[in-house]
Amino acid sequence: MTSLNDGIAQFYDASSQLWEQVWGEHMHHGYYGRGGTHKLNRRQAQINLIEELLSFAQIKTASNILDVGCGIGGSTLYLAEKFKATATGITLSPVQAARADERAKNAFLEGNVSFQVADALNLPFAANSFDLVWSLESGEHMADKTRFLEECYRVLKPDGLLIFATWCHRPTNSLAGDLTADEKRHLEEIYRVYYLPYVISLPEYEAIASNCGFKNIIADDWSTAVAPFWDIVIESAIDPKVITGLLQSGWTTIQGALALGLMSQGYERGLVRFGVLCGRK
Repeated sequence: MTSLNDGIAQFYDASSQLWEQVWGEHMHHGYYGRGGTHKLNRRQAQINLIEELLSFAQIKTASNILDVGCGIGGSTLYLAEKFKATATGITLSPVQAARADERAKNAFLEGNVSFQVADALNLPFAANSFDLVWSLESGEHMADKTRFLEECYRVLKPDGLLIFATWCHRPTNSLAGDLTADEKRHLEEIYRVYYLPYVISLPEYEAIASNCGFKNIIADDWSTAVAPFWDIVIESAIDPKVITGLLQSGWTTIQGALALGLMSQGYERGLVRFGVLCGRK
């Protein structure tokens, strides 16, 4: 577990500055309309993903928010400002936490928003602390998916809401059956490059959430809506400034860039999926 966490921290320590330079503060997919056909500015597509998740969960207000896997604070600051809320972000990366703090100060939100290095499988917060737990593309990094959702449940206040979006693999409870050897090999390459222990299917997440005690669970597959994101990232990586930044960022970041096609191909073949889920305590 520690070596995995160290690897994740080092990956984001090395790559976050380049990502921010190229893409801005949001380190997650964009939303390109339900059918993935909307031609959007990439930053707008990322903001649209946040708004679509809020709409999906029918959330109109929040007062105390936890952002699990906060990156450099993109969602944390956006939600804190939108809802005039107190927000806490956690990440395994000290570089990300420091940059997120800096961004909070620049946005004059340091009184309402804080960031810290913490492990999502052992959240350093009391039970019943937050009315919204937000996790945008961090679940894929969790070595114990059940423990992760148990911790989210524990720190939520009664009637509090979890909004969760994560990389998944295709369901295996349908006619397609179990993952093939070739599909497993494809996923293993993604795991290796992006420091993921494993991913599971959205139906498996639904079952775990239910077993943890979440009620009113709603889940959906947004793969089509977000799939264009990877081709747009690949296109942006050809920029000479980005190539220079990659070379300066070190081998783990270069590997991540070289593997962008694995994600694009994963979506194309229906193997990689983007799952969203919300549920109440």
